[in-house]
Amino acid sequence: FISLNASLPKYSGFIRDLDLHDLYFREINNLSGDFSGKGNNIKFIANSDSSILKNYSQNFIPVSIVGEGNISGSAFNLKAHIKNKSAGIEKEKLSWFVKLITLGDRFDIKDFFDRFKKSIVEFVILVFGVTVSFGIEQQGGVSDNRADGIENLTNLREEIDNIIYYTDEYTENLSWIVDFYNKQYQKWEENNDNVFIDFMEDEEEPDGKYYFAPMSLYGNRNPFNPERVIFDAIKLDGTFRLLPKEVGLEMTKIYDGVELGYLIENTGKIEERFVNQFKDRIANRWVYDLPFVDIDDNNFWVENRKYIQNDKFMKYILYQRLDLWQYQVFDQLENYKAKLIESTKMLDSVIAVRDSEYEFIWWVLNPKD
Repeated sequence: FISLNASLPKYSGFIRDLDLHDLYFREINNLSGDFSGKGNNIKFIANSDSSILKNYSQNFIPVSIVGEGNISGSAFNLKAHIKNKSAGIEKEKLSWFVKLITLGDRFDIKDFFDRFKKSIVEFVILVFGVTVSFGIEQQGGVSDNRADGIENLTNLREEIDNIIYYTDEYTENLSWIVDFYNKQYQKWEENNDNVFIDFMEDEEEPDGKYYFAPMSLYGNRNPFNPERVIFDAIKLDGTFRLLPKEVGLEMTKIYDGVELGYLIENTGKIEERFVNQFKDRIANRWVYDLPFVDIDDNNFWVENRKYIQNDKFMKYILYQRLDLWQYQVFDQLENYKAKLIESTKMLDSVIAVRDSEYEFIWWVLNPKD
């Protein structure tokens, strides 16, 4: 509209689609509104919902622009004020609950959901990152524990080898002792002053023989007690999880089984009872019947051989101990050694499988599967 009735022309009109670039902001697009003026002075307002402001952060913001200007010669001076005209409901009109989740002075459901989706994404990324970080750290600890477990199995294998050697050595020593005691029992009734004296080869002695009384050693004991340091150390540290169930049970039987328990008891408490009976007999009978008692002196056994031969209780407890060794302990030692050898084969099989495995992130892979 233009009016020429006055000294200065009046005019007004509509802004339909106006784009401004690099005018403080990078872009102001799709402006629409109206303008009016008189002479070289002009006023305008562009507050349509289609007005979009794009700043240098590439954010789009609905705006309203109110301004004025003047025309001077070929120049057009413009002063404008840009108002944020974000969509949404004024905060004062919202319920108390919605106010709690509203940022700024207006609530925009689209903006709310945009921020909600952004928060969800950030939360998922955070949780995923923490989970992966914790998983890697935990897996590192599991991997270290697994390596320690395999090393423990190898150490356990070596310990069982040592027990096999100990069992062989124990059996050999016991055989030597049983031979001397059995020989003593067989000649107990002989009419010979040296019936309680025996000898063994010894190059350091004048005639190459060391003489001794086997019964003087009756008070000595040697309970079967193999070392179990490695087993006790790994029993509760998780190493057994690397073993198949049947192998783990077999290892437990080797160290805590009934067979070993009987062997330890026979060479421990049962033998101790015989030894105590021997010592009690000397303390409660011999010391009263004989002029002097010194079982470490060979002469004592020579001078008192008839008295000792007539002491049937002494001969009886010698028989009991020989019977224990010959018909129980030797069999138990043989069976225990067989179980030890079988357990080493089981452990060798498990260790070979574990050594062939390799780790990939969280997974343990076995090429033999």
